[in-house]
Amino acid sequence: MVEPRYGIWAPVGGNFGPLDTLEEPIDASYQRTQRLVLQAEQLGFTTTLVAQHIANPRGLELDQLETWTTSAALAAVTHRIEIIAAIKPLLFHPAVLAKMALGIDEISQGRFAINLISAWFRPELERINVPFLPHDDRYRYSGEWLQVVRALWSGDRVNFEGDHFKIQNLQLRPTPVSQPYPRIYLGGASDPAQILAAEQSDVYFINGQPIEDVRQVIQQVLGRSRPLPLPVRFGLAAFVIARATDAEAQQELERLQVLQDREEQWQLSIGKGVDPDAVMFRLFAKNKAVGGNGGTAAGLVGSYDTVASRIAAFREIGIETFMLQFNPFEIEMQRFADEVMPRVKRLQTVA
Repeated sequence: MVEPRYGIWAPVGGNFGPLDTLEEPIDASYQRTQRLVLQAEQLGFTTTLVAQHIANPRGLELDQLETWTTSAALAAVTHRIEIIAAIKPLLFHPAVLAKMALGIDEISQGRFAINLISAWFRPELERINVPFLPHDDRYRYSGEWLQVVRALWSGDRVNFEGDHFKIQNLQLRPTPVSQPYPRIYLGGASDPAQILAAEQSDVYFINGQPIEDVRQVIQQVLGRSRPLPLPVRFGLAAFVIARATDAEAQQELERLQVLQDREEQWQLSIGKGVDPDAVMFRLFAKNKAVGGNGGTAAGLVGSYDTVASRIAAFREIGIETFMLQFNPFEIEMQRFADEVMPRVKRLQTVA
């Protein structure tokens, strides 16, 4: 079985889990993001995800790096790691985005990908007067948007007329370094998200959940119509707490949970901005966790052996890419690389 791909969430909005602690004060600077991504590359992580928000959902007064300029800068200073830039289609015309993506694809020499998300944070769109479409309409819009991007990445002359976009005799050059095009990731937990993932994505990102829930999601997506020649692959978001013993890891989880719960003002900020039809936030409410996008609900909390065995179990059911969060980031990422990654490799060798 192929080894897992490990990635990190770039800290473009500050920290994961508790936002402001003595161990890790708030820092959403490019300098920090670059340092951590370069460290991740040296440690053997193979990908990084740069989330997209115009305004920080944990507090509009907080710093938030811009996704596409950050991704271009990271592409220029890294050598092996994949750079995934998140994209909300409501913010960019598909022809403009397709051209920008081709530029970063060339800068990175084929290490660039996009993660399409159909948006859930209402205030950042409402404050710039971008219509916030109803949930299912956003996915229909995203589907057509993605059709245009994929067509333009082909290098052919494109003529397209749909419900939202009209393209007349447009051809983009240069063609992608990535062949046949930059990899397309897609996130979202609803039926429309799963349908779009099956139809047009290369990798479907699943938010952190217990393994049996993840198994069910994988089966649902694989059971949907798939017009593309290759099967969809799967990634998982998770917040990792790994220690020498399960008891130590549980103690750290409880400590971080208390600190996160104290940050009521930032929880309220997110809560007020969430689209009530966003399915993933119903899952988050069911699986209370430290970290974003499901975080510790994925169960990567425990001794080094426990976390390694759980990663191996997720890999067994079809998760290929693990997009990870840590706090404090630098120390815990190093710990994961030193203690957990070798254990997973040994488990797979034995298997």
